[in-house]
Amino acid sequence: MTPREKFIKCLKREPITGRVPHFELVFFLTMEVLGKVHPQHRNYSQWDQMSAREQELHIRDIASCYVDIAKIYGHSAIFFQTSLSNFAFNIRVMQKIREISGDTYFIMMHGDPTFGIPDGDTMMEFSRQMYEEEDALKAIEQKNVEDCLFWAEEYARHPGLLDGVALCSDYCFNTNPFFSPGIFEDLIAPYLAKVTKGYHDAGLYVIKHTDGNINPIVEQMVQCGPDALHSLDPQGGVDLKEIKQKFGDRVCLIGNVNCGLLQTGTEEACAEDVRRSLREGMPGYGYIFSTSNCVYTGLDLSRYELMHSIWEREGNYPDDNRFTP
Repeated sequence: MTPREKFIKCLKREPITGRVPHFELVFFLTMEVLGKVHPQHRNYSQWDQMSAREQELHIRDIASCYVDIAKIYGHSAIFFQTSLSNFAFNIRVMQKIREISGDTYFIMMHGDPTFGIPDGDTMMEFSRQMYEEEDALKAIEQKNVEDCLFWAEEYARHPGLLDGVALCSDYCFNTNPFFSPGIFEDLIAPYLAKVTKGYHDAGLYVIKHTDGNINPIVEQMVQCGPDALHSLDPQGGVDLKEIKQKFGDRVCLIGNVNCGLLQTGTEEACAEDVRRSLREGMPGYGYIFSTSNCVYTGLDLSRYELMHSIWEREGNYPDDNRFTP
């Protein structure tokens, strides 16, 4: 079974044997590992001025960057993203990833039409609009859904490239969601459900990401029908064991290794948190191992590699499908 096939079985909450799948939404430490700037941090301002040969070399280098990280760290999936928003470019890079790696990896892209937490410059105005111009916000969100599903259809014209979509609008602070449960039900959930159904109809799996305290809205998120929830943030008070008990029969769970501990905790605390995530996530299947955010710039690579080594040794299901934590 390929890593991609095992990843899909986890999304479907089916039993697997061997190592629990692992991936990271983003792995930014490519300079430390490969000596290459991450594709999302590169400057493509002169892309249209490049010769066809130079473009091809860049595309191969970008694809190799993703595939090499996946190989080195045993990832089952690649979340493709760059700073260049160009459909033809995206197709060419994903084709190159497939050319290099075949069907080894599950490939996904971003595509979330729902509103997330606004930045500090627009938060006050957006908050006013939620109460005074709700219909206008809903019209924007409906248009966003239509745009996302249009592009999903365009990608579907290139079969075998894209397996899924990661919806990366953040809804929550560490203390609480930005959107109250009532506002979430009215303003966010209908459009999250629409785009999820549309992606499913296009043959794509859906992974819904948000950091922070999802507890007040997690039931609504699950009802919208994503195949998986990421990142199950312990710094936001998300208890993996509790979420597993409540929703593990309805949605795959991804993440929960505490990024804060990885960055600032002791090695002993980091190791214990990794083991806790495996212990709480693996029973009953439908769990994919990852950090509670991503491997971000500034995180000590040795801490990620400590996490990775524990996963290699201890994140394994027995061959008889009987797992006891």
